[in-house]
Amino acid sequence: MINDRLKKIETEAKTCIDQADNLQELEMIKIKYLGRKGEITSILRSVGSADAELRPVIGNLTNQVKIRIEELLNQKISMLEDHAFEDSLRQGGLDVTLPGKEFKTGTRHPMRITLDEIKEIFLSMGFRVVGGPEIEWDVYNFDMLNIPKDHPARNQGDTFYITDRLTLRTQTSSIQVRHMLLHKPPIRIVAPGRVYRVDEMDSTHSPMFHQLEGLVIDKGVTLGNLKYTLETFFNALYGDGTKIRFRPHHFQFTEPSAEVDVSCFSCGGKGCGICHQEGWIESLGCGMVHPNVLSMCNINPDEYSGFAFGMGLERMAMHKFKIDSLKHFFENDIRFLNQF
Repeated sequence: MINDRLKKIETEAKTCIDQADNLQELEMIKIKYLGRKGEITSILRSVGSADAELRPVIGNLTNQVKIRIEELLNQKISMLEDHAFEDSLRQGGLDVTLPGKEFKTGTRHPMRITLDEIKEIFLSMGFRVVGGPEIEWDVYNFDMLNIPKDHPARNQGDTFYITDRLTLRTQTSSIQVRHMLLHKPPIRIVAPGRVYRVDEMDSTHSPMFHQLEGLVIDKGVTLGNLKYTLETFFNALYGDGTKIRFRPHHFQFTEPSAEVDVSCFSCGGKGCGICHQEGWIESLGCGMVHPNVLSMCNINPDEYSGFAFGMGLERMAMHKFKIDSLKHFFENDIRFLNQF
């Protein structure tokens, strides 16, 4: 009995579909036979009252009819849409000579522009570009950088911990440690990458940002070599005549350590809004690699010496393009990105 009813439904549906001449009629047919209160749905709901051995048979037959009706509907819809398109062409509803929609191409992100330029400068100076994991063991992120267990940087208020020993790296200095463990001096590398620290997002801070750190290890490396390297870099980046100054500072993995200011690229040191009338812009931290770090990386500090430096790429990009807020780098605002 169910089989006869299904055959009747399928025949009626096919006839209605064949006779339909617009999409509105097809929608009504779909509702009548396949809708929530339609013929097929009512049969499927009645399966539960049938004998247990007949339920799968009835369900299978009903689904087959449902699929065939859906195929007939889709075929007729496609045919009517094609006819409508052809009619619009004959009636001049579509001007095929009009140009198509312009597909907008992306632009290079200011961070990428800045990073590529910085890498090219260091490559021209004989450095290699290396990378490393963003999820890092604390031994590489802290211990081998001469950072003791009780140092504030290791607190959960500053560092994202995954386990007691795994963290999201807080600095790309961990890449330098890994490289020193695998390679013997002479070493001359830069290590760019994302780093993570617990921080609130504002115009100058972000829990995720980018660093580029440099490392040189060889016999007879001095603070003078560090100064010359940074002067050469900043003159290439901001133009000839750029000056730098060293201010004493403290970092666990370098001794002596310093922060480096660069003469303002906008006013040339005279004082302006960008440098807060000081004539100098704070740019990076640096110093001579601590002997303890060399020893832990199996490099003899009595035979070799070296220097390291690290810069925030967002800050470099903000200086380069006069961008007033770090947030612009992460908002994906097309109006901002189209400027580059």
